[in-house]
Parts: sequence; structure tokens; C-alpha cells
Amino acid sequence: MRVDAVTLFPGMIDAPLSDSIVGRARAEGYLELGFVNPRDFTEDRHRTVDDKPYGGGTGMVMMAEPVYRALKKVRKKNSFVILLTPKGRKFDQAAALELAGKKHLIFICGHYEGIDERVTPLADLELSIGDYVLTGGEPAAVAVIDAVTRLIPGVLKKSDATVNETFTGGLLEAPHYTRPGVWRGKKVPEALLSGNHKLIAEWRAAQAGELTGRARPDLAKEKAAKKPARAAKRTAQ
Repeated sequence: MRVDAVTLFPGMIDAPLSDSIVGRARAEGYLELGFVNPRDFTEDRHRTVDDKPYGGGTGMVMMAEPVYRALKKVRKKNSFVILLTPKGRKFDQAAALELAGKKHLIFICGHYEGIDERVTPLADLELSIGDYVLTGGEPAAVAVIDAVTRLIPGVLKKSDATVNETFTGGLLEAPHYTRPGVWRGKKVPEALLSGNHKLIAEWRAAQAGELTGRARPDLAKEKAAKKPARAAKRTAQ
């Protein structure tokens, strides 16, 4: 997969994605990551990319033209352009799976107070990673690229590594334990020590349901709401 980021601060994306699984994916050729800086497409000696907002207000706004030119530099026929913005679709595992199927992703990262609104129609998707304020789109791009990269076939060496993860089936993942069997008086659940794969699977399913209901009741409610819909569909057929 090819990923390009339109950003004023490439290092904010490059550095965090140079280690661990994503770093290895880049080294092995599963992910090709590039950057294009709007400052390189300005025409004044100060390389100006921002200006005061019309109507007044605090902060500065990124100008449309440098962003447009930077995007035009890397955009191709098969490119899928993502504008990272608080008003976008909320990013989740389903979105990560969709994006993992794309050949070329381009992330437009705003900074300061954001980007001139006239850039928005250039994007194929507006995306948000949550209801909070960041210094720019770069940290959001890191999160999305990380989540998408691990879904690229071959990146995770075990082919089933992404099957039973948190959010994949609409639930949180069951708790994990490793050695020692007893740590500071706390024991690993007996089911996990039984060697009985059926029992272990049942325990994990039960724990996932219980944990989701307690920690994320919104997910549990959404999961429950989907079941009758599927059952009704089968009945109609």
C-alpha cells in the first residue's frame, strides 16, 4: 500500500511510524509512506501557508492553494483522499478495514485553526478519530495509518491475528494472561489452563460479552440491536 500525507510537519508522522509493526511493514515493502509539504508550493519568500480568518477570530487558517497544489502533486486515478477533521465520520475498526482495501491513501492534515473550507470537496472522505482537539491532523493520521497497516495481508505474520481482536466482532476482547500462573497472589483463570479449546473459547466469549457490557455498554447495545435484524432477514428469506 502507498500512503502519502499532505502535512506541514512530516516528522510528526514519520517518527512514530518508524518502529514496531509499522516500521517493519515499511522496511519489508508492505507500506510505502511519503510526505508532501504545502510550503513547497508557495510563491513568496516567507513560504506562507496560513493567514488570518475572514470574519475575525483567534488563530490562523491554512490557505487553500498550497494544500491544493500539494495534493495535486501526489494524487492519481486510484488515490483515495482523506481529510482529517472533527466533523468527519468517526474512525473505527470497520473504517480501518475499508481503508485497508485501498491501493493509495492520501491524508490531508490540517494545522493551526484548520484548513480553508474550500479544500473539503477535494476529499473522498472526511474522518475524525474522536471528540477532542489535537494540535493538528498529524497525530490522527498516525493512528489511522497504524490501524490500517496491521490489516494489510502479510504485515502480521499470523494470518488469524486480526480475527478475534477488540472491536472486530463488535465486542471488546477478552482479558489476556501470561506467565507466571500466579502473580502476587492472583491466579490465571482455570479455564485458560485447562487445555480444553472449546472451554477456552466459551470462557473468552463470555468474558468479552461481560467486559463489553460493563466497560462499553454502547457497544453491547449496538451488538444486541443487530441480532434481531439479521434474524428477521433470515426469516424473510
